[in-house]
Amino acid sequence: MVSRRDALKTFGLLAGAPLLQGFAAAAPQQAQFSFCLNVSTIRGQQAGFLRELEIAAQAGYSGIEIWTAPLSEWIRQGGSPRELSSRLSDLGLKVENAIGFAEWIVEDARQRQAGVELLKREMEMLAQIGCPRIAAPPAGASQTPGLDLMKAAERYRAILELGQTFGVVPQLEFWGASANLSKLGEALLVAAQANHPAARILPDIYHLHRGGSGYDGLKLVAGNAIEVFHFNDFPGDIDRQKLTDSDRLFPGDGAAPIREVIRTLAQKESPVVFSLELFNRGYWQRNAAEVARTGLEKMKKLVSQALEN
Repeated sequence: MVSRRDALKTFGLLAGAPLLQGFAAAAPQQAQFSFCLNVSTIRGQQAGFLRELEIAAQAGYSGIEIWTAPLSEWIRQGGSPRELSSRLSDLGLKVENAIGFAEWIVEDARQRQAGVELLKREMEMLAQIGCPRIAAPPAGASQTPGLDLMKAAERYRAILELGQTFGVVPQLEFWGASANLSKLGEALLVAAQANHPAARILPDIYHLHRGGSGYDGLKLVAGNAIEVFHFNDFPGDIDRQKLTDSDRLFPGDGAAPIREVIRTLAQKESPVVFSLELFNRGYWQRNAAEVARTGLEKMKKLVSQALEN
């Protein structure tokens, strides 16, 4: 029988061991969880593209989740993928995922083709900096309900195949406030019907609540179907349908059952990147480095508490 001490040792959580290093050295498995900063968390401070990378590294993150538009703009102004790759290596950062809004899922054929072409350019750009993933949300299809999810599955398969060309996997993201693809079950349907080995979903603590999915459905998801998980929290005194992105809180500061979510994911025995994604205007008024550091500390604490019980 495995002792509690041995179990904690496996996850690198013995007292006195740095969490980030402990997870990276976890045995016999690879790291169960790693920590990433989505730059939306410090977007309001307008620190600049490269400075945001430095803030993430200095705070102790192993990964960064960038947005495609600022990356494109940085390259347009003279930056190069080779330069960025070198900078990331010096910082010890990996670009885990990228956030884009290509309208690949919409009904209008011309609009959809333009969205796929944008996604293609973004994937090519991301491949050059070693980013293995890009978010694929229901951009362009969030205002009017009635999206045919079976057709959405065909479209998702098409961009999965496109991604194989570049080695970048589109992660199917669902938005809780969207008129379409707002629930975990809908995302699972689209991902399953795509019938592609690379199909992945991108859940979010906030969106699971905002869309009314809850969290027990995560127990039905296969281990490798979730590679990145957006981490945040929400206040418990606001009706879920009235919540907005700016209401997101640091993990552990709200009403979400985050420890239970962590335990569910830990049972799958496959690596998951927890990415801190906030849009809180109050946090944007604070020092960016402080916000990044506080978020990482809170995520680590929650993981430690979840796995030691």
